[in-house]
Amino acid sequence: MSDDSFFREVDEELRSEKVQNFWKAYGTYLIAGAVLFVAAVAGWRYYEFSTAQQAAQSGDAFIEAVRLAQNSKRDEALAALETIEGQSDNTYRVLARMRTAAELVEKGDHAAAVAAYDEVISDGGADENLKAIARIRAGFILVDTAGVSEVQGRVGALAAPDNPWRSSAREALGLAYFKAGDMNNAFQQFEAVYDDVESPATIKQRMRIMMDIIAAQGGPVKASS
Repeated sequence: MSDDSFFREVDEELRSEKVQNFWKAYGTYLIAGAVLFVAAVAGWRYYEFSTAQQAAQSGDAFIEAVRLAQNSKRDEALAALETIEGQSDNTYRVLARMRTAAELVEKGDHAAAVAAYDEVISDGGADENLKAIARIRAGFILVDTAGVSEVQGRVGALAAPDNPWRSSAREALGLAYFKAGDMNNAFQQFEAVYDDVESPATIKQRMRIMMDIIAAQGGPVKASS
């Protein structure tokens, strides 16, 4: 046997002995770690499957509730929506509350509708855009049922110049001022919406009408452009 072969065999024996010693010392931990990893992957897959299944069930239940509402079965729809709120994840829970508020408006229960929208507004898990919509809708309800301060409390933050919801927020504020007889502040809100190049055309048309009504009642007049 050559020296190279001898040293190679010795080296392989040493490596084999090191592997055996390492396995004796850490083999149990390696097996346990592998088992935990497999269990974690399996648990995550089950969670994904369970979440998807729950979302599908919530979606079906929500569609059914909307169908009941469209068929004028509002009490049944409200009961179904209440069930969804109690059993679903954030998205469908919030959507159910929004739809509940809309149905309450149709029933003429404005106070309960505003309360439902307020629940969405205060929900930490709700999407910010859904919160903004809830603020706007609550604000428009309050135009007819409360004072300027109540409307301001819902939509005031959305009326900022850089807010994407500013047109609707300012319209609600303008209507609240108009109803309160404050024509100057009402006109300012309507004019701000009308002059905003990003305001939708339909809202601008309404603002033009409101400014004309204010002018006809002796209030401010829109300057010619």
